[in-house]
Amino acid sequence: MNIARKPLTIRPEEGAVPPRTAMVMAAGLGKRMRPLTATRPKPLVEVAGRTLLDHCIDRLKSAGVGKAVVNVHYLADALEAHLRTRVTGIDIVVSDERAQLLETGGGLMHARDLIDADPFLCVNSDNLWVDGPVNALRLMAGRWDDRQMDALLLLVPQARANNHPGKGDFHMDAMGRLSRRKPNRVAPFVFTGIQMMSKRLLVDAPEGPFSTNLFWNRAIAAGRCYGVVHQGMWFDVGSPAAIPVTEAMLADG
Repeated sequence: MNIARKPLTIRPEEGAVPPRTAMVMAAGLGKRMRPLTATRPKPLVEVAGRTLLDHCIDRLKSAGVGKAVVNVHYLADALEAHLRTRVTGIDIVVSDERAQLLETGGGLMHARDLIDADPFLCVNSDNLWVDGPVNALRLMAGRWDDRQMDALLLLVPQARANNHPGKGDFHMDAMGRLSRRKPNRVAPFVFTGIQMMSKRLLVDAPEGPFSTNLFWNRAIAAGRCYGVVHQGMWFDVGSPAAIPVTEAMLADG
């Protein structure tokens, strides 16, 4: 049955309440961040005096998120110790991937029963963002429409994707629906590593490691993958060289 699609509903962002639970992706090997990750997991690399993980958790807390599910694999003991001794003001639940690194999609499936919100937030711990005129996570909550969406991705234009070397990830139509960058072409928007997802997507998945791309592809095919543009600053902190550049830009405001 064909259902006529209404224009994307834009609700006031001020006061919008984000999901109470966020998945924080923190299990990766951090290969691009070597040699800094030879002795510490990437989320514990410091930028501007705080770890990437602390920057991420602080943003979640400031938006009103009450629980973070954090997956761990590489140097998991160090991550768990940091979460126990340094993180306050938010409930932390660890999703243990010590036995096998499951990538982003597999990590979500492994943690599915720990994620007690629908929709929920999912945030990569290796990016750093600064809110613009409105809190980015509240902005997303204000744009979420469960009738139309299974995934809502926070995007930045290529020109504001600081330290990011890629050719872009997505095109976005006037309704906010996303489509993929074509091979050997350039796309105007970069995915920030921050998204809202419905647990409707977390079904019929393969065993073991796989990428979140599987879920996005389903949502795109159904016309249910949307984007919203971040109004503040965003940094891809994926390599040691990105750290001083990010710190200098943060210092300049």
